[in-house]
Amino acid sequence: MAVSLLRTIILYIIVIFAIKLMGKRQISDLQTSELVITILISNIAAIPMQNTEQPLLTGVVPIGVLICCEIFISFLMLKSLSIRKLICGKPVVVIDEGKVQQDALKYLRLSAEDLFEQLRQLDVFSLDDVWFAIMETNGQLSVLKKSEKQPPDSSTLGLTVPKAKVDTVVVSDGNISDFSLSICGLNRQWLLGVIEGQNINIKDIFIMTANKSKEFNIIRKEK
Repeated sequence: MAVSLLRTIILYIIVIFAIKLMGKRQISDLQTSELVITILISNIAAIPMQNTEQPLLTGVVPIGVLICCEIFISFLMLKSLSIRKLICGKPVVVIDEGKVQQDALKYLRLSAEDLFEQLRQLDVFSLDDVWFAIMETNGQLSVLKKSEKQPPDSSTLGLTVPKAKVDTVVVSDGNISDFSLSICGLNRQWLLGVIEGQNINIKDIFIMTANKSKEFNIIRKEK
């Protein structure tokens, strides 16, 4: 039992490390090669987990080889557009100037119901609202609405709006994030000064956010 538990923990760490090397994509954003590698790694890792009589290296070595192959292929795709097209394919226009491209749907083996489902997921419920739509290589649909169907922005209305501010979590559950502080151009000295001025112990802070304007918000832990 202890051996099985230890092997599972080791393989779990290896798989996490392997997936991290592949990048921080969501499952829906994986390219074809990345999805294949992910499935293979999970299947290979499961074999030595279930069979304790099988050497651990029979799972570790293939995982290492697959990761090396994925890194090599990713490098080739960065250097060669033709290789990228061969492995990942290319984007396909499915709606052009408001007109559905039926040949493109047949090429993608995409039914009208599938197209409308993806449009609805993008808050588009009528074809009359769409000017341009592209099926990306990861299977996601990108849509450009017609000009008259797009909400007006501040430049269209001739309004002057304040610059956007990015709030970052500088304290989470009593722990200081130096990375978040650096994003805001702040440091621990400023943070500790603010906390002292608020007469609160850092361990009593659940969440504290701040931005480059040195504006902050503190949420205390519930007693």
